[in-house]
Amino acid sequence: MNRACALGLDVGSTTCKAVAIGPDGRILGRRVEATHPLMAEQTTRMLADLQAENGGGLPVGATGYGRKRVAADRVLTEITCHARGAFHWTGAPGLLIDMGGQDTKAIRIGPDGSVVDFNMNDKCAAGTGRFLEVILGRLQVPLAEVAARTSSTARSVPVSSTCTVFAESEVISLVASGAPLEGIVKGLHAALAARVVALARPDGASRIYMSGGVALKAAMVQALETSLGCAVQVLPEPQLVGALGAALSVR
Repeated sequence: MNRACALGLDVGSTTCKAVAIGPDGRILGRRVEATHPLMAEQTTRMLADLQAENGGGLPVGATGYGRKRVAADRVLTEITCHARGAFHWTGAPGLLIDMGGQDTKAIRIGPDGSVVDFNMNDKCAAGTGRFLEVILGRLQVPLAEVAARTSSTARSVPVSSTCTVFAESEVISLVASGAPLEGIVKGLHAALAARVVALARPDGASRIYMSGGVALKAAMVQALETSLGCAVQVLPEPQLVGALGAALSVR
């Protein structure tokens, strides 16, 4: 039996992720929950569960937006952990695009897994998953229906506003003018993809990887591939890449 040797915690603004890994880096246990305002209590419980399942006494690495508010043996930056988690899965250099609820990160990873450069959008929701969440909610389009709606139409209705609040008003006006809902949803994804590509500056990247909760949305991955003009490799269990990197750092 491959016994766990470390725990990793990624406390994001939207979800809290925890993993237990074995000596080979394989994920042996995982927890994913919506982030609670009392995150110290929440993360203590999540880690206690994983400790109990894996014999206890395991070192803990923490990262994410709430990393300084939890008990951990080592606190690490999100950039470091996402790069390390991504390199563990790929073993190759490339550009990692991590799209979460609060921010989007573009990290260039070198041949040895080190961070060569990075760029981050953490000041505005327009380049993050929150952009989609807010506007799709206003349009009353369930997330489960997004992929089907975007694939059912070839027409993308342009959404030009770069601010989430203004974009919300813009799409309401588009609906009122009779623009097809499927085209608006496709246009939203195209607009977000264009912002992410501008942030990532992918020129020269031989491989492009994707992590974060938004990587689970097929419509967003497709929009990014269209905007980039190349394939995007979604990493295994993309929500857990940061937590995996944190665990690897204290292994």
